[in-house]
Amino acid sequence: MNVSSLQRYFPILKWLPRYQRRWLRPDLIAGLTVWMVMVPEAMAYAGIAHVPPLMGLYTVPLPLFAYAILGSSRLMVVGPDSATALISASVVGGLAGAGSARFMALTSALAIAVGVFFFVFGLLKMGWIASFISQPVMTGFLEGIVLVTILGQVPALLGVPEAHGRFFVKLWGIIQESSQMSWLVPAIGLGSLMLLFLLRRWAPRLPAGLITVTLAIILVTMLGLAEDGVRVVGMLGAHLPSLRLPDVAPSDYLKLIPGALAIVLLGYIETLASDEGAALRGGGEADPDQELIALGAANLGAGVSGGFIAVGSLSKTSVAMSAGGKTQLAYVFTGVLVLLTLRFLMPLLENLPYATLAAIVIAAMMELDQTRKLARFWHYNPLEFGLAMVALFGVLILGVLPGVGLGVALSLLVLIWRSAHPGVAVIGQMPDGCTYRDIARHPEARTFPGLLIFRIDAQLTFPDSSYFVASVLREVARAKEPVEVVIVNAETINDVDITGADALKKLNAKLAKRGIDLWLAQVKDPVFDKLRRMEIIDVIGVSHCFKSVKEAVIAFERQREKLASFKSET
Repeated sequence: MNVSSLQRYFPILKWLPRYQRRWLRPDLIAGLTVWMVMVPEAMAYAGIAHVPPLMGLYTVPLPLFAYAILGSSRLMVVGPDSATALISASVVGGLAGAGSARFMALTSALAIAVGVFFFVFGLLKMGWIASFISQPVMTGFLEGIVLVTILGQVPALLGVPEAHGRFFVKLWGIIQESSQMSWLVPAIGLGSLMLLFLLRRWAPRLPAGLITVTLAIILVTMLGLAEDGVRVVGMLGAHLPSLRLPDVAPSDYLKLIPGALAIVLLGYIETLASDEGAALRGGGEADPDQELIALGAANLGAGVSGGFIAVGSLSKTSVAMSAGGKTQLAYVFTGVLVLLTLRFLMPLLENLPYATLAAIVIAAMMELDQTRKLARFWHYNPLEFGLAMVALFGVLILGVLPGVGLGVALSLLVLIWRSAHPGVAVIGQMPDGCTYRDIARHPEARTFPGLLIFRIDAQLTFPDSSYFVASVLREVARAKEPVEVVIVNAETINDVDITGADALKKLNAKLAKRGIDLWLAQVKDPVFDKLRRMEIIDVIGVSHCFKSVKEAVIAFERQREKLASFKSET
């Protein structure tokens, strides 16, 4: 393997030799800043995944180290994520009870399964998979994730018993349980939430999460609130993660496959969004296929170290960029600080209240709110707004994992429908005599009695071939005067398959029965070659194929003149 190939699969070999000493200080500052944000958020997101806070911290070091070596973005941060953590809880919850040793083992096993899929898809260069979810569907799905996640944290925030069931059932259960709410836990939870908002608004450069956690721990410790019913994380132990495979059977991995694939799709889309944000701030263009490989290694690292899913984080990437980070070395430093935290600082977190962790999650979720995008969809395209709403309520009513499946299915259905119903138009000659435009949009465009000029804005392949034939025949029937010639403007047809070629043959036969000729204009050379090999040109006739629409129109007018002259002579 040559040097360029090594650099492609191990991007660190490209940027590390070019590392400049003046970058070290901003990288150290960015790494410290990300650590301040990462520690409380990782512990909080562990609650979303229904695993102990310690597993959130285990999800940080190895994924950061793996991505620094294999990732193609110089600035993106990987780590625990709220949306994928919620899907993880949903997937594993169907196989084991939350809080059990089996649940935690399956959670790490799911990270390994996700890592394997990421890695394999990267080797197969399947970076295009993210295009299967449209933006409106993804927006609706994320808004559903936001609402489900916030509602899931409300019991811990207010100190009420956790309700079970889908979104609306859980909401009603929380409302009923609110009568049991005391004032102490809500005071801590809502106070933490208010402090987070105030710090992020009035002092955005300060680590709001770390400050909130520190003050909450001090308050609980000084007042002895843990003895008064405030639930705290307790003694977590001061030790590093042990590197080993989760204690699950091989058959368990098979059960995790559907959920793992859903997480791969969602996590990859989130990572690409983070990559795009980093690229806009000078982080360099990311290689989509290499990102899959890097995410694969990151999740394998998370799984063997006892953590859960890790993907690209837009929020933490933004924090790192704001802190002036230059390279992935900043996040290597973050990973080292997290290891030091696990080894020496865990006793300090013993009195951290779960209400504060819930506040951190809720604050993070509210930053991901999609209502502005949804309002924009409603304004610009009500149909796509409807798709977003279906995805949103799919998550709320059916659940997170079925909601992912619904989102993918919707996106595929929309893609298939649009492929089968491309843009078509009857075109006419503009006043300049050279260009031809859609007569529905340009009333000034000239039409010719007896002539229909038709354009399809797509490839002529199996999804749209029937629609193409039906559309031409419909326009023939709508014509005010009997049509003698149909000219298909083929300048926008970039490809044709056997089904499309047969459609042309079928259209030619149907038009011929009505005494109408079919002509082709401005066929691209590769398409013309295919039509010739499939004997379509022989059926239509070489004399009925023209280099341009203008040339075809001139030929039609000459034909009409000859016919008129012949009739006058006879």
